[in-house]
Amino acid sequence: MVLPECTDVLIVGAGPTGLTLAAMMAQKGIRALLVDRQSEGANTSRAAVIHARTLEAFEELGVTAQFIAKGIVVPQFTVRDRDRALIHLSFRELPTKYPYTLMIPQCETEAILLNRLRELGCEAHRPYALTKLSQTLTHVEATVVSVDGMETRVRARYLIGCDGMHSAVREQAGFTFAGGTYEQSFILADVKMKWDLSSTEIMLFLAPQGLMVIAPLPGGRHRVVATLDEAPEHPDLQDVQRLLDARGPAESPARIEEVVWSSHFRVQHRLASNYRIGHVFIAGDAAHVHSPAGGQGMNTGIQDAIALGQVLGSVLSGKSAESALDEYERKRRAVAAHVVSTTDRLTRLATLRGRLGRALRNVVLQLLNHSASFKRNLAMDLSGLRYR
Repeated sequence: MVLPECTDVLIVGAGPTGLTLAAMMAQKGIRALLVDRQSEGANTSRAAVIHARTLEAFEELGVTAQFIAKGIVVPQFTVRDRDRALIHLSFRELPTKYPYTLMIPQCETEAILLNRLRELGCEAHRPYALTKLSQTLTHVEATVVSVDGMETRVRARYLIGCDGMHSAVREQAGFTFAGGTYEQSFILADVKMKWDLSSTEIMLFLAPQGLMVIAPLPGGRHRVVATLDEAPEHPDLQDVQRLLDARGPAESPARIEEVVWSSHFRVQHRLASNYRIGHVFIAGDAAHVHSPAGGQGMNTGIQDAIALGQVLGSVLSGKSAESALDEYERKRRAVAAHVVSTTDRLTRLATLRGRLGRALRNVVLQLLNHSASFKRNLAMDLSGLRYR
């Protein structure tokens, strides 16, 4: 397919952030070109948490009902030390139409967003890699290359990098990305298992060996996320079972029957110093990465896209001056800074190894469990409703 050589908005990266932004532009009648270096979208579950604020934001695209139909509603979050519940959090009283967490595989999220984009008459163009960009006072010139080596030079009023942690846009445009990498690695596994604990809770288990999260998924599966000093490349049934045995419930142990999919990764905590350089913007993982604790990553990126789409649509339609674009960085970078900081504290708290430190942590958490204001604030943070 021949790409257009001129567009209002060039979006690089067709993950959930890029797809959301492209659909926003199409819905507002703005010319947008979406390219991605991958030959196809996500076909695994990867990010699987959709929070209340994101469901609210999806109303803008008219897809919230589709997400609810495909996902599984989980209204509770529990922090545990094996069989002992330390914090029990309910989302049921949150001030929203969606007082819960929705669990849905990322492949389903991308499929819903891509279908909406196609309904609006647009497409994700794959695989095209960004190799060069430059900008003037009025526009951006970008070179993208197809898998067969054909170059296309695209002129755009604005270019948005939604191309992930290793963003070519961020690198080419000169954004700084300060932060570090956690010593431990993480594993993800979608499993079929038998256990006696609730299927309406996301559970964060704290253990001397590291944290472990278990959450229900559609189809009777569960997602397991855990830290390890060195994670195997493809965790198998025995690897996941050892984690459950060491960190999960002891009185009624869980039994893994099948590992449907698994992966491993290292996590960084980084935040771009700014989100805009001239006519180039970054969003999602290109602008911020952090621990998966709390399931904030994809949600923060999607909300970036909604916010940026609203202001771009207003500027490009002539309803707002270009200076309005500065609001995107001011508001969304502050949100990401809070998320990066909060998830970092939660991860370090969860991975305490000293016996005295862990005992003190557990006592404090049990005391906080009796504080209605603490639990409401935590629920507002996790749900993203604080950032309305």
